[in-house]
Amino acid sequence: MSFTDQTLYCRDCGQEFVFTAGEQEFYQSRGLTNSPTRCPSCRSARKAQMGGRSGGNSYGGNSYSGGSRDRGERQMYSATCASCGKEAMVPFQPREDRPVYCSDCFQSSNPRSGGNNRRSSSRW
Repeated sequence: MSFTDQTLYCRDCGQEFVFTAGEQEFYQSRGLTNSPTRCPSCRSARKAQMGGRSGGNSYGGNSYSGGSRDRGERQMYSATCASCGKEAMVPFQPREDRPVYCSDCFQSSNPRSGGNNRRSSSRW
């Protein structure tokens, strides 16, 4: 496939930059389908801000990040969902006196997601 230089605009600074045919070929060889959205200088600045690590999304981290990427892998614990009985993996040590929900049941019990609140409101 033949590539031609493209003129793009940086999403951060608004400056015009050229996405060269060589860069497009490189992107294709890596399986990347989207054109860059930042100019080279803003891309470098963002990479430096992220500690040189790639990945994550626009929220700044490891798929959601929450800033936890510098702490290494988080230990996950197995628990049984208090609602449906399925196994759930959670990032905290479950306690006998507190219910644990799988992601599906938790989502449906979260008032912000429009589900029914299965938790006792007096406990929270």
